[in-house]
Amino acid sequence: MPAKQKRNQRPASVENSHLPPAAVRAAAARGLRWRRETGRGGTAVGVARARDLSNGRPVSWETVLRMHSFFSRHQIDLIAEGASPGERGYPSPGRVAWELWGGEAGFRWVSALRRRYQ
Repeated sequence: MPAKQKRNQRPASVENSHLPPAAVRAAAARGLRWRRETGRGGTAVGVARARDLSNGRPVSWETVLRMHSFFSRHQIDLIAEGASPGERGYPSPGRVAWELWGGEAGFRWVSALRRRYQ
């Protein structure tokens, strides 16, 4: 079992990169499509993250931590109007941003990695 690491330090036993699962790649691609269609949601950083994820590029441990931080801060966006199908304004800018970072699948993926290695 790896020794406890500082919060932002990559554990020595963890590879430097992790391949995003298919569901994460699909969510990021959906976020990019929604952003093109609606012209809203996400930042330049979120768009760059979505491009990397949707193309299946490896994600570093540091990026895993940034993704987890994003999801933790932005869970509130999922209760705003337009965050769920059938609601007025769907997809809301917050929902678009959430998908750009890998959506619910991305949150589950990076949360599992953090639990495993920290």
